Amino acid sequence: MTKTPGGEPVPPVTHDPASRRDFLKYSALAASVPALQSVLANPAAAAAPGAYAPVPPTAIGPQIPAKGYLVQEIGKRLYWLTDGFYQIMFLVTERHQGRKQRVIVVDAPPTLGGNILRAIEEVAPGARISHLVYTHYHADHIGAADKLRAAGVPKPVIIAHEQTAHLLRRVPESSRPPLPTRTVSSRYRLEVDDQVLELHYKGPNHSQDNLFVHAPRQKVLNVADIVYPGWVPFRNLVVSTDIPGWLKAHDQILEFDFATFIGGHLTRLGTRQDVEIQQEYLRDLEHHGRKAITEFVDVGYLFAKYPGNAWAIFKEYLDILTQTTADAVTPAWTGRLGGADVFTYDNAWTMVESLRLDHKVLGPFGTRP
Repeated sequence: MTKTPGGEPVPPVTHDPASRRDFLKYSALAASVPALQSVLANPAAAAAPGAYAPVPPTAIGPQIPAKGYLVQEIGKRLYWLTDGFYQIMFLVTERHQGRKQRVIVVDAPPTLGGNILRAIEEVAPGARISHLVYTHYHADHIGAADKLRAAGVPKPVIIAHEQTAHLLRRVPESSRPPLPTRTVSSRYRLEVDDQVLELHYKGPNHSQDNLFVHAPRQKVLNVADIVYPGWVPFRNLVVSTDIPGWLKAHDQILEFDFATFIGGHLTRLGTRQDVEIQQEYLRDLEHHGRKAITEFVDVGYLFAKYPGNAWAIFKEYLDILTQTTADAVTPAWTGRLGGADVFTYDNAWTMVESLRLDHKVLGPFGTRP
């Protein structure tokens, strides 16, 4: 509970429209608390380096060897490759006498870079990359594609959503990954010898072009930047293009038949339960964000505090909503998901904005009678 410098608890906000006096009393007390002032001025101050909660055991993945990457077979010649921050999968075809094995790679993060080629050589010596699938256009997931393409003889077929090609073309050729050579509009089935990948487009979510990549025979699903097994999502709900679409993607993920989930990031593989746990965290954020907006009804004191400064008024209003939401959510999830104390404030800010802009939960800034 927030306390005054004298140790007295700050009374909870009643947010009764008829109780402006109580609200002003709360506001004055809250403004007098140095910790809250610091957070409102600089949210990063809420968790300075070295002050973060321990990472819970459920977020800890396998140890990365000294060579800088871990490669494991998680299905019939389907391999998971990770450096502890980024993760991809690749599939190797069956052996045929007199013909090289072929490899389908999904994404090419720069942090893995040449280790993708080393990992493939480690598990399938002499195999060649025949196909490279882009989950979406972001360079942190496909920025090393030029290295894989250059190593392929012949060059691999690059498959991506049609929007990926459009988005990449906006970037100068010198600073973008190679353009896809084959594009997908809604669904595509890739068969290479005995390996099968199904690519599905479900609409905009994290990005406009994000593909769901399903290996049905191995029951593995790869969807980047939606679910972070064992962890809260990256800040601002993964800086997603479409927050309602990003939230809906969790249900869309659960429609697939999979046992193992690859999310593109962090420490370990996921399961269906990891998707459901992240949904629970997000429902908690949405509930408390909605409550913060609807109960904060009197903003008159902000107009008096910052006369004529519209941005200052609205910034402090949003900061208070965000902090109220984060304060309600963070304690319940610290120790349950990694980084709950690190990114819940940022995630609360984005959830509040999505509620306001996408769902018309506008509080005191709603339709005037």
